[in-house]
Amino acid sequence: MSAPVHDEGRPGPRQERAGRRGHAPWSEQRRGEGCIEVPGGWQDPQPFLRGVAWLDKGRPVRADPADTMRLPWDTGERATLPIGVRLEFTTETATAVEIRYRATVPGPTDALRDLAHGFALWDRHGVVTEVFTEPAAEAVVRIGLGAGDGDGPFRGPFTIHPPENQSPLVLGLRGIGGALTPAPPAPRWVVHGDSITEGWWSTRPAHGWPAVAGRALGWDTVNLGYAGAARGELATAEQLAGLPADVLTLAFGTNCWSRVPFSAPLLYETTRAFLELVRQGHPRTPLLLVSPVLRPDAERTPNKLGATLGALRDAMERAARDRIAAGDDRLAVLPGRDLLGPEHLADGLHPNDSGHQVLGLAVATALRRTGFGTG
Repeated sequence: MSAPVHDEGRPGPRQERAGRRGHAPWSEQRRGEGCIEVPGGWQDPQPFLRGVAWLDKGRPVRADPADTMRLPWDTGERATLPIGVRLEFTTETATAVEIRYRATVPGPTDALRDLAHGFALWDRHGVVTEVFTEPAAEAVVRIGLGAGDGDGPFRGPFTIHPPENQSPLVLGLRGIGGALTPAPPAPRWVVHGDSITEGWWSTRPAHGWPAVAGRALGWDTVNLGYAGAARGELATAEQLAGLPADVLTLAFGTNCWSRVPFSAPLLYETTRAFLELVRQGHPRTPLLLVSPVLRPDAERTPNKLGATLGALRDAMERAARDRIAAGDDRLAVLPGRDLLGPEHLADGLHPNDSGHQVLGLAVATALRRTGFGTG
């Protein structure tokens, strides 16, 4: 039985770690290794995918599949979601693109059972259209490419953001009225953080602050944000050390106040150790550390170990600045405290769309000012 077709909706230096052999990062895997079989008439999606860290049997994942046993359970769970993974392409004459995909369908008692699968098409000016489909285990969605912008009709480059929370697996894509070409490669920016980096509470995948900053910089953003986690886990630092990256950003610390309480001295030493392990794989890669953004309930409230978020933030910044003073001239710090105001928070912790926009542009500006955002 053929999959249903849904038409448009409303607009709108790398290293192998000693003692084990992990999966190669996505960009190092040989073409065809672990690739999805695509039937005739469809193009292999892998050359079009961006934001991919690793592949596990053809499926994008956000932690090394060979190293999950060292990660906390919550990190491993969030790493299965393809947050930030997207399709990017250009075309000379196509008027639409079709995507064949598989996705999770919630059960009848799931609170999200009626949530449509949303696909957002962007060009360099902003969102072109959004297409919403009924939840289905496998389907084909058609997305119109608009009417051009004066540089030649339908040329692009275009970006499609799939419904990442439904764990979509793209099986193939094809142009309607013309061929599709993968977008040119861009500098690879690997971003690690917590739920704020993952994108909570932005209303669309394209609205999270790493996506905002990546668009502003013209970079390939790889989102390694793990909601509820990102507490300076050293196994994660080693995985980051093994990933290809042109630029790195670290933006964790909020969950070190409450979810797993840290003292300020502990977070200072954890940050120093985390940076040291990342630097073993990326000794000269530009690296920006963003300390925790505003969290009103935590700023002056001690946690179970007596640390306020303000004290934890100071410890992280001091750890990074001590390393800079010791000679790491490819490391910079962006203090997070004053980047957002209370009006930018959806729930007192996570930014709303406006907050993500402000935060993303602040990070992009900081990367440019340090010289990391040029070239």
